Amino acid sequence: MAIIVDKEQKKIDIALSCRELFSKNSLSSITMAQIAKTAGVGKGTLYEYFKSKEEIVFTLANILLQEHSEKLQKALSSQKFMRDKVKKFSEIFYAKENLELRALYKEFVSISLSEPKEDLHAFQTACFNNYFLWFEDLFREAVKNGELIGASVGLTKGVFVTAKGMFIASCTTNVFENLEKDLNDYIDNLFEIIEVDGYREKLQNKEAENAKF
Repeated sequence: MAIIVDKEQKKIDIALSCRELFSKNSLSSITMAQIAKTAGVGKGTLYEYFKSKEEIVFTLANILLQEHSEKLQKALSSQKFMRDKVKKFSEIFYAKENLELRALYKEFVSISLSEPKEDLHAFQTACFNNYFLWFEDLFREAVKNGELIGASVGLTKGVFVTAKGMFIASCTTNVFENLEKDLNDYIDNLFEIIEVDGYREKLQNKEAENAKF
């Protein structure tokens, strides 16, 4: 009886088997032969599932991003205030658990700047839009709840891009010696401007009142 192969799962298995290879080496230095050896498949078999090593990285990045999104969703639900949600969102740029994602992101940025490729730009645009729209929805909800001033929604893209820019600067300069502290300080300073005065106290008082009943 012929063995039925789940091709989509096989693609995932191959990509996941290369996590360490891609996190510790630049994409330009890795060959399809190395990938095949790491994945435990023949080079011909590898090409049955992937046209290029970039396609493998996209698959791996999607898997890691999905894992991160699921964890982030749970983490955000435990935060009461938008300021803390933004800080939690920004952990992707410095938390140890997101090291693999950052390694892939740096590789994408490097290739995008040195060897612009349409498929890479399309992938990064899709990733950006996915996270940005999620981020923007959080700001809109905070405005609707009376936590932030209305104009803060217009700052969403700037906040999002600033966090990414600070991460890139921390990788290429000595400007940010402690990215976690610098990012959180920036967020605190920003929210001193866009938070509605007294919102936290009102919410805490309301919760205290509800607890009495």
